[in-house]
Amino acid sequence: MKQQKALTLKTLTKSNVWEVQENDILRMWETAEKDADFKDNRRHFVDVIRSAFEIEEIKIDKPVVIQKYEDRGFTIASLHITDNDSGKYGIKKRPIMRVTDLTYENIRHISAAKLIEVLDRNFGGGWDSLSQSIQDIIESGFDISTTTLPKDRLHKPGGMYEKKVNDGFEVLEITKGAWVEAIFAKEKPEVEKPVAKVDDDDFRDKYDREDDDDEEDDEEDLPDDKYGDDDDDDDTFDEDKLTEESYRTTFDADPEDLNLEAEDVTDDDDNY
Repeated sequence: MKQQKALTLKTLTKSNVWEVQENDILRMWETAEKDADFKDNRRHFVDVIRSAFEIEEIKIDKPVVIQKYEDRGFTIASLHITDNDSGKYGIKKRPIMRVTDLTYENIRHISAAKLIEVLDRNFGGGWDSLSQSIQDIIESGFDISTTTLPKDRLHKPGGMYEKKVNDGFEVLEITKGAWVEAIFAKEKPEVEKPVAKVDDDDFRDKYDREDDDDEEDDEEDLPDDKYGDDDDDDDTFDEDKLTEESYRTTFDADPEDLNLEAEDVTDDDDNY
């Protein structure tokens, strides 16, 4: 299991609250009550604690009543959750007994052996009998693999079972007639993603350059002479104003031949 860090009510979250026990909560609460802003944050603290602990107010402060709470596993202490309460509460860590008790917040705060215990208590149909949501929660904190083999082959020397156990996996065996399904579980190592340090000046320079580039792009996207006089643009033309002159065909010819052809055309016109 993970090594506990020095937590306070202010640093407590719905994930790391699963690392602490009842006495830790009471100690944190007693320390936090001395802070000036305690009452302003009290409701938030209670919400975080309730995600992993049961908290019940003891309205009748009698030994027989307190004994009943203690028999149920509650630790009794003064918390003063509100200004009008009796001040005496019972607090108990929520047990993880069934697969439905597993959450993304607590899955990394149990051991592989504890997971196998929970699966064994709730199973019968094998890994595939779990809902996809429960499988996703489990696999967010554990490496899981399964195999189904005949009983006489499961523990074969050098097989998958032996390799997984030697690699540190906990295993749950579920008998299915003459076959056995083996579920292997091993805690995933937590990998902290490196956070790149960004210099503030570099950050500002980067966005200043991007802003300049955006302005240049905006200028390039504008059509040429969008607001200018169309008559100044010799390259533009209106297809609706095209005439037959726009489709002239030019070719190379001797000027003397052209003169002769012109005279022939003149003679023909005279004949008419």
